[in-house]
Formats: sequence, structure tokens, C-alpha cells
Amino acid sequence: MDRWLSILGTGLFLFFQTEVLLPEARLRAEGDSLEPVVTDHAEDPGTEAQAQISRDPEGKAGLEEGNFAGFETATDEVGIQATGNGGSGDEGEDLSAGEVEADARGAAGEEAEETSADVALPRWRLPIEEGTTHSVYVIPVEGQISKPIEYIIRRGIKQAIENDVDVVVLDINTPGGALDVTLKIMKMLDRFEGHTFAYVNDEAVSAGAFISAAADRIFFTSNGVIGAAAPVMATGGEIDPTMLQKVLSYLKARVRTYTDEHPYRGEVLAAMMDAEYELVIEGEVIKKSGELLTLTAKEAMKAYGDPPQPLLGAGIYESLDELLDTVAGADGYSIQKFEVTWSESLAQYLSVITPILMGLGILGLIIEFKTPGFGIIGIAGISLLLAVFASNYVAGLAGHEPLLFFGLGVILIGVELFVLPGTVIPALAGVLLILGSLAFSMADLWPGDGFTFDPEILLLPFYKVSLGLLIAAGGVVLLWRYLPNSWFIDHIVLKGSVGGPDPVAAGGGSSLNQDSSLPALGTLGVAVTDLHPGGEIDIGGKRYQASVDYGSLGRGSAVKVSGYRSFTLLVDRVDS
Repeated sequence: MDRWLSILGTGLFLFFQTEVLLPEARLRAEGDSLEPVVTDHAEDPGTEAQAQISRDPEGKAGLEEGNFAGFETATDEVGIQATGNGGSGDEGEDLSAGEVEADARGAAGEEAEETSADVALPRWRLPIEEGTTHSVYVIPVEGQISKPIEYIIRRGIKQAIENDVDVVVLDINTPGGALDVTLKIMKMLDRFEGHTFAYVNDEAVSAGAFISAAADRIFFTSNGVIGAAAPVMATGGEIDPTMLQKVLSYLKARVRTYTDEHPYRGEVLAAMMDAEYELVIEGEVIKKSGELLTLTAKEAMKAYGDPPQPLLGAGIYESLDELLDTVAGADGYSIQKFEVTWSESLAQYLSVITPILMGLGILGLIIEFKTPGFGIIGIAGISLLLAVFASNYVAGLAGHEPLLFFGLGVILIGVELFVLPGTVIPALAGVLLILGSLAFSMADLWPGDGFTFDPEILLLPFYKVSLGLLIAAGGVVLLWRYLPNSWFIDHIVLKGSVGGPDPVAAGGGSSLNQDSSLPALGTLGVAVTDLHPGGEIDIGGKRYQASVDYGSLGRGSAVKVSGYRSFTLLVDRVDS
């Protein structure tokens, strides 16, 4: 048993190393967030207004903490092309020159206004067919980019894929946040094959700029601002120069995968994240070396090239309704809005202690199966396991299927206990279904991908399930070795509600007004169920849980008590 406790301690140590200590160490050593540098917009008389970004005088930038864990894995994927968004915007249509606009502020029919480059840009629209309605999901990206934002976006995009939604709109107003979460969100957008819009309302600063760049098109409110995306440490200090170059190299390559339709997007994002990058287009210096780029909505709509292309934006609209009315038609869309609630924030913390919840839940069920009736411990055990399912569902990892498998597993265990005791097969199948459903609920499976045994997807779920089993086993060892005479064991496990202690009575129950002593070694009895190897026997009119060490015995076989094991009598066959 000491060996089991040693294994449990090692497992818990490794878990907290990977889930708590390692991310914290990386945070201190490398920096982990994309945060805004304070900006100062200035207009040079006689020239077009350009966003001039001053350096942080103390060499520090960034306001919120993030989580840099996982960047080593992300850097291995440099150069992977976006699979979901590439070319999807080609299905849209540009209107004629008479219907063009620059800032897209008005509804259809409003007089177009020229951009600062004196070029009228065409207004982009979704393909509109009579009698068709575009389905639109609106997902908020509000406040700091963190786990709750990741959860709501993952769940929303998976549902959009399952329901064949046409457009996903990210309603963005964020000062920045965690780099690892930002990269995950960008990859999630890649998976969606419909149209993705970023609506900057009012800020897409730092990490928000990268998320916006991963969308097909970027729209703004009139006072929208985007940029200042330099990586910094969570404390606000500068990252080690070598690590900074690695981060910038990966981020620049990642953004370049989104530039097929948008020739300036990669350069603009490079100027937003790298202070040493000089942005020059058609001989015009848009950003000098030594500062970070931040753009207003109007600046993002400035056109360059032949044919003219906006620098970054696709239009300016004062509200989301105005945007959708213009691109889809006033009656051409149906909308569903998602919201970040307290459940996403709670799931963020539950995900960290998932193995502990599973371990305690399994331990509760083990105790309940050895006590009379069904009481608070069993309810607590099931509630803890359901909390695991709920947190994974909120995180966008699990649908309803794992919960169905879990329920089927519980039913099979009930069949073993109350209908076919001693048959083993229903209980074994039930346990496998429960453990499998727990792992299934933590796997990040996407609609249309099918189920494959991908180690990258399944390793972490099975690791957490294994750790949960270790915690449950450790709990059993503690209860039955170190607390055999404790109040808990004596009153909760070994006693029924009205009877005396009778740990081996059938079902683990107790008998009212009966002697609680165990049958002596050599006492004869009869098997009242098959023993494979466990089941029930009858001794003097009283039923006991019993098992055989080897093989099995049929119902009606004569047996004698040969020993004791926890809550079970050990018996041998008696030859007639």
C-alpha cells in the first residue's frame, strides 16, 4: 500500500508541475502575452494623418497577464497554411462603381465618400439570392483574451460547423491577452469554411489585432482602433532578445498565411508587432523604424495599389446590425448571439483540477457501492463526475455523446449490483464506458474530422483519467489502512441507517437486531448466485457478499468460509 501512496504522490507532483509550476516558470522566464504599447497619434501638417506610436519610455508595455505555455509546440507549425479561410471570400461580390463607398458608414444608397487616397472602394457583399437567408453566429471577444474567450469561440465555431452556418462574426473589443490562447483562436478560425468577419468595436489592440487578422474581412466602427501588438512579458518588461526574435518570426509567418486576398495585411501586422520594421508602401513611409503601428478605422481603409486595395479594413459601420444589413441585405440573414457567462470563468478553474474531481468522484462511487442503499456519498460522487462533463462542455470540448456513454456505464454497473450480481461482465463494461466517456469528454474533437486515435488529442485526456484513478486508489488505501476505526468508516461505510455494523451483508448492508459478528472460518453455506468470482451466499438464513480465489461456482453450490477480504467473505467449494 505504501507503494500505491508513493505512485499517487508522484502523479500529483507531475500534474502540478505541468498544470501550475511549469506555466508559471515559463511566464517568468520568457514572457507570455501580447499587450499594447501606449500610443500617441499625431498629425503632421500638410500630409495625410498617420498613426504615430511612441516608444514606451521605460521599455515596458502590456497591462494584463497571459499564458505563454505551448509556444514551443506552436513554433513547430510555422508555414502551415490556413485551411478554412483561404479563398472563402471569393464567393462575395463587389458592387458597381456607382454603389461604392470609402468608409461604409451609411446604409445602402448612401452617397459614397472617397478615402484618404482619393479612391472610391467597392462595397463588399455576400452573394444574395432571392428567397435565401444567411445564418450568422456572433461571438463576443470582450476584455482580456483568456481561457473563457477561448471556450466560447471554440464552442461557437463547432456549433457553426455542425449547423452549416454561413457567417461567423467576432465582435471584438479587447486590450490584448494571452499568446497561447490567441494562437488557438486563430487556428479555430482556420477550421471554419464559411465567411469569418472581425468587427472592431472599438479596440482590437495587441492579441486582438492577430485574431482580427485571422478573419476573412475586418470591419470597424468609426472610432475603431487596431494595432500595438508587440509581445511582452506578463510583468510588462521586455522579453529576452533571442526569444523575442523567435516569437516575432513565428507570428509573422503565421500572419502571412492570411495574405492571399489581402496583399498588405502581412506587412501591416509586422509593423504592429515589430518596432524595428519599417512599413513603406508605394514610396510612402507609413511607419518608421523604432515605433509600433496602430491604425484608426479611417487609416485602415486607406487604399493603395492598382487596382486599389484597402490597407487593412473592409468597411466602417456604426453598428453590427448596419454591417449585416449591408453585406447580407436587411432581410437576408438570421442571427444567433453567444455570450460569455460565469460558466466559462468557472470552467477555466475546474479544468485545472479535473483529475482531482474525477478521483474524488470515483472514490465516492466505490464507497457508495459498499454501503447500504444510496446516499449522499453516491450523490456527491456522481455530482463531481458530472462537473467534469459540464466544464468540458462549456470549454467546447465535449458534446452530449460522452454523457450518454457515462449514463450507460452507470446503468450497467447497476445491473451488476442489483440484477445480475457476480456476473462481472456488466460491471466491467460499465467501468470501461465511464472511464472512456471521461476521456472522450476532454478530447478536442471537431465536427467532420471523425474519431481517430491521435496521440496529440488523446494523450492529455488519458493522462488526466489515469491520474484520477490514482487519486481514487490512494483514497481507498487511506480509508481502509489508516482510518479503519475512524468515525467516517464506522458511521458512514460500515453502518446502515438503523442496524449494527455488518460489512459483508449482501449489498454491504446491515441487519436490524442481528449479531454483527462475522461467520467463523469453516462455516458452511450455499451460493444463492453464481460466483464469477463474486456473488452472494446464504449462511443460516443471512446473505453475505462472497468470492472465490480461483475459478467460479454455480448457484446452489455448497461452500465454506476460508477467509475475509475487505467487505467480502472468501469461500471454497465443499465437495458433497
